[in-house]
Amino acid sequence: MIDKFIMFGAPQIEQAEIDEIISAMKSGWIGTGPRVAGFESEFAVYKSVTRNRVAAVNSCTAALHVSMIAAGLKGGDEVITTPLTFCATVNSIIHAGATPVLADIHPDTMNINPAEIEKMITPRTRAIVPVHYAGRSCDMDSIKQLAEKHSLKVIEDCAHAIETEYKGQKAGTIGDYGCFSFYVTKNVMTGEGGMVIAKKEKDIERIKILALHGMSKDAWDRFSDNGFKHYQVVECGFKYNMMDIQAAMGIHQLRRVEANWKRREEIWNRFQEAFEGLPLTRPMEPEPDTRHALHLYTILIDEKTAGFTRDSFLDAMHRKKIGTSVHYLSIPEHPFYRENYGFDPAHFPVARKTGRETASLPLSAKLTDNEVDYIIESVRGIFSGKK
Repeated sequence: MIDKFIMFGAPQIEQAEIDEIISAMKSGWIGTGPRVAGFESEFAVYKSVTRNRVAAVNSCTAALHVSMIAAGLKGGDEVITTPLTFCATVNSIIHAGATPVLADIHPDTMNINPAEIEKMITPRTRAIVPVHYAGRSCDMDSIKQLAEKHSLKVIEDCAHAIETEYKGQKAGTIGDYGCFSFYVTKNVMTGEGGMVIAKKEKDIERIKILALHGMSKDAWDRFSDNGFKHYQVVECGFKYNMMDIQAAMGIHQLRRVEANWKRREEIWNRFQEAFEGLPLTRPMEPEPDTRHALHLYTILIDEKTAGFTRDSFLDAMHRKKIGTSVHYLSIPEHPFYRENYGFDPAHFPVARKTGRETASLPLSAKLTDNEVDYIIESVRGIFSGKK
């Protein structure tokens, strides 16, 4: 046994982040200021885009919402996305005034299936929101072909996909918009936070306005030592701006993103080797010419094969002081979407099965070798009947 609980998704926080936060507080810039601008610049460099194509916001949900508004979505429009995602993906479509439409996933990748997308396209379809599930890139060639054929916008949900690449292209730069999460469990974290990448500079200009009440100048422009600048409210915007306190963490998290990815790769590979032969389904290996962000390590537990349910596995892991999670119960399983949009889980059989069988194990770069050993030992023990 271990003497402390292994938290799922525990962030790796180092002294550099702590010192930067203290420095920000001493500077007086707590809200949107120079550290947000610096974080945007470094993120743009990491994603190989120009600085004027990125905008920091306070969550990936906000990033998705303002991207959909910038894309021109309105009432009566339909947006196709995956049923195996966090509710924020679908909620953002609803908040933009559009109607969510679901297309089932591929059983191996757990990503949205382009063949299913094509079935759901109607004259009202205006956009596709592919979610790079667990850090694995969607089939973006097929999705882009469908988008071009039907004149649709592509808004990439990259909440899991900061390091993801697809055929030499970085996730978030393939579609019209890319939306990222820096939530506390993510590979780069700011506690809460998000980022938008847009193909067009004018969209980022509008997104920045939308993200701060619809004002024509942000706080840094208005109160910097360049002199006071009057602002005008030019749109009915939102309070979605990122704070310097958040960016203070993100700057240093981003600088360690590659080292942390390599550590997660080591853990991922150990899991893949250790769980071979067990009555569970391991994640498919990354496809050729792609880079998996390795954000989640998800296994599938079929009751008939394993001899116990997914939920009993989660309970057994908790008793062993190991935090786990579920990514995700499919969208049609939730009452709100069934009651308001008529989604039937039976219409999305792959997502339904996956959502009822999936379990995510800890994969943080913060894990020690002893903790990884203990997780492996515990999983193997549960599957051998030692609960």
